[in-house]
Amino acid sequence: MESIVQGMVESLKQAIPPELTIAIISLLPILELRGGMLAATLLGVDMWRAFFICGICTMIPIPFILLFINRIFDWMRNTRFVKLVNKLEEKAEKKSAKINQYKTIGLFVFVAIPLPGTGAWTGALAAALMRMPFRYAILSIGLGTLGADIIMALVSYGLLGGLL
Repeated sequence: MESIVQGMVESLKQAIPPELTIAIISLLPILELRGGMLAATLLGVDMWRAFFICGICTMIPIPFILLFINRIFDWMRNTRFVKLVNKLEEKAEKKSAKINQYKTIGLFVFVAIPLPGTGAWTGALAAALMRMPFRYAILSIGLGTLGADIIMALVSYGLLGGLL
């Protein structure tokens, strides 16, 4: 992930402001908040500014995923993208088993721990496929994103090293 973020930062830093680069990276699946925080440190952006940009931009697509992904997948099943839908659903179902055991708390923890394969996008996909009620899913993902944002800020800006 670091090399992807570094490549994006190098490509975008001459063309757009650092904050917009961080916002774009935070909006992307897989990179999300973790990539945004890494980009923020590479671009020398203030921690608090990065904290808010990454957290907010990571959450922007989540309501749309929760509300529309099942309809989009239903439509895609009738196109040549059926294999992609099956692959995404399979991935989400593997994650859903862990989350489903603990419901909203499980979703919160899944999103809050900033590890590869976890995060707001995957959590939203899993919640949508589990048909978790919107209000519980958005609350769990929002709080999980806040937790991941705190962890990544501490790690990315070296504050955790100073505490240990």
